[in-house]
Amino acid sequence: MTNTLIQSGTRILGLDPGLRRTGWGVVVAEGSRLRWIAHGVISPPEAAPFSERLLFLLEAVGEVCTAYSCDEAAIEEVYVNMNPSSTLKLGHARAAVMLAPARCGLSVAEYSPNLIKKAVVGSGHADKGQIAFMIKRLLPAAGEVKTDAADALAVAVTHAQLRKRALLEMVS
Repeated sequence: MTNTLIQSGTRILGLDPGLRRTGWGVVVAEGSRLRWIAHGVISPPEAAPFSERLLFLLEAVGEVCTAYSCDEAAIEEVYVNMNPSSTLKLGHARAAVMLAPARCGLSVAEYSPNLIKKAVVGSGHADKGQIAFMIKRLLPAAGEVKTDAADALAVAVTHAQLRKRALLEMVS
């Protein structure tokens, strides 16, 4: 029996990029059903030089893509804050995190924070606690999920919902 017969559905990697902590989560979309596979947080060594931290993110996300045989990826768009330097550093981390699945041959979709919150919670201004609560309800097998991983799973859930809608529109 081949792996393709065992694995049904589309494996989606959701990513919540950050220089200190990057959340990741993998779900399988089988029609309208979602199934949790795994989640975690990648934390580059804070004492390492900036370029090494970026490389760490690139390599670690690439390992997740490979380890869980992901088919597609989705990432949260940059959240612009008041500090331009912090925003720029987050942009660098986001680029490293985004390149990893692309390097593995995956398409990478991007979603705004408000769209993710609206798709998962129903309100574009939901807080992190509400997102974690809904992820626990939508993916009970995930158990307790830390904030960064919950946000990444929310990105994956959003992608699963929106890709399903896009596929239905293509058929119509």
